[in-house]
Amino acid sequence: MEVKVLDSNGKDTGRKVELSDAVFGIEPNNHAVYLDVKQYLANQRQGTHKAKERNEVAGSTRKIKKQKGTGTARAGSVKSPVFVGGGTIFGPRPRSYSFKLNKGLKRLARKSALSMKAKESNLIVVEDFTFETPSTKKFLSVLNALGLENKKSLFVLGDTNNNVYLSSRNLQATKVVTSSELSAYGILHANNLVLTESSVAGIVENLSK
Repeated sequence: MEVKVLDSNGKDTGRKVELSDAVFGIEPNNHAVYLDVKQYLANQRQGTHKAKERNEVAGSTRKIKKQKGTGTARAGSVKSPVFVGGGTIFGPRPRSYSFKLNKGLKRLARKSALSMKAKESNLIVVEDFTFETPSTKKFLSVLNALGLENKKSLFVLGDTNNNVYLSSRNLQATKVVTSSELSAYGILHANNLVLTESSVAGIVENLSK
């Protein structure tokens, strides 16, 4: 699959880059994508929720009424879960929501997500660019030139570029990552995927292992 290369001004450079069919042209595996996205979102959960059980609630432990003769159920403590202010039965406890996925499945999920973007023509390749100093204004001009000013976009760089990253950090709809940080969730969450020329080789190398 060949895709034309644009410059940072949105103009055609006259060059084309070959996207490997083994990475950008496979039949997407929806279940692999589902599992990878589920794991990503699960890893974002802090799992710090906590409810007090009856042994943690403040209150007297004396027997609040006699055992028999009241005509109601027996009760031994105001901390019982059946009373208002008592402990919680089987309440949430701090836990980790993370779970393991095989590396092969995660690679399949990323290749499936990339293939979806390529099939939907929501994938753009631009030549490598940088800024002398961080500048959100300059990054916005790149977005405008590519027609992405009002769309969620994911920029994938070949190597870490602090000036480009810092220039995009204030833009909520735009995220910048390197090819090694790419995830299926990040690809699918964005409306448009923007790859720099140097990132293409890195993506293919990472997903062909």
